[in-house]
Amino acid sequence: MSKNLHITVMLGGPSAEREVSLRTGKAVAKALRSLGHNVEELDPKTPDWKLSAETQVVFLALHGTYGEDGTVQRRLEELDMPYTGCDPEASRIGFDKLLTKEKCIAAGVPTAKYAVFDSATANWPIGWQPPVVLKPVRQGSSVGLQFVLRVEDWQKALAEALRFDSQVLMEEKIIGRETTVAILGNQTLPIAEIRPKSGNFDYQNKYTAGATEVFCPAQFDADSAKRIQAAAFGAFKAICGRDYARVDVMVRPNGEPAVLEVNTLPGMTELSLFPKAAAAAGIDYPELCQRMVDMALRRGVGMGTK
Repeated sequence: MSKNLHITVMLGGPSAEREVSLRTGKAVAKALRSLGHNVEELDPKTPDWKLSAETQVVFLALHGTYGEDGTVQRRLEELDMPYTGCDPEASRIGFDKLLTKEKCIAAGVPTAKYAVFDSATANWPIGWQPPVVLKPVRQGSSVGLQFVLRVEDWQKALAEALRFDSQVLMEEKIIGRETTVAILGNQTLPIAEIRPKSGNFDYQNKYTAGATEVFCPAQFDADSAKRIQAAAFGAFKAICGRDYARVDVMVRPNGEPAVLEVNTLPGMTELSLFPKAAAAAGIDYPELCQRMVDMALRRGVGMGTK
């Protein structure tokens, strides 16, 4: 374990997920300081940000566009600076729900039935029945998420989802158990099951204390758990992920998993699912942050100009 490092935590940023990112970054910085590291916090609100000359590694606590779509990763590659998480290309693919779907299908990873729309005037698609879920293709943290329970609600929901991106992914709404699988290194951590106390696992329920129950490890028989974790790991590999990610998986009533998406920079707030899964595996929060830093340093990226 590397100690007494000068670590820059990048948090906040310009995306719609700025507030969540600030919470993630503050929690990470506190944990790393508790381990004796010298930690700076850098909020890249504008593209002219600079790292301090002392920085040895960057911990990416950014979410959403710029931080999670490969943009900041490309900049750090140009600076020859080690950073946590996936590389620019895996980040770009993971952030794009449509590209992730295509990679999963090509790799034989089970995923939900889908269609794509880019116009708010599009008609209800032939052959589909509600309920369905609408998601902006390139957003996270349930930003712009819409549930359509009746065909007559389609147009309004589509227009609302398109406010957040130029393309919207429509998926079948799988009635089943909602799970997420954290991946650390080359291992899947215990499955977490999410049960909102009311409604769906939307932005409000995701980030409101007490709004959602999380069961980790989730209660699945050994065969079902193996299939869920295999699907999650398959999706992680399909986008060429590295170090860590969190994969959202719906489980149908017959036990079959369906991957929804890959989160390459999962939330690390006090309510986040990744730290809960790590805790269930016996990894406390500071140790989890340290492992992420160590994986970044082990890649041996040089210390270029900043």
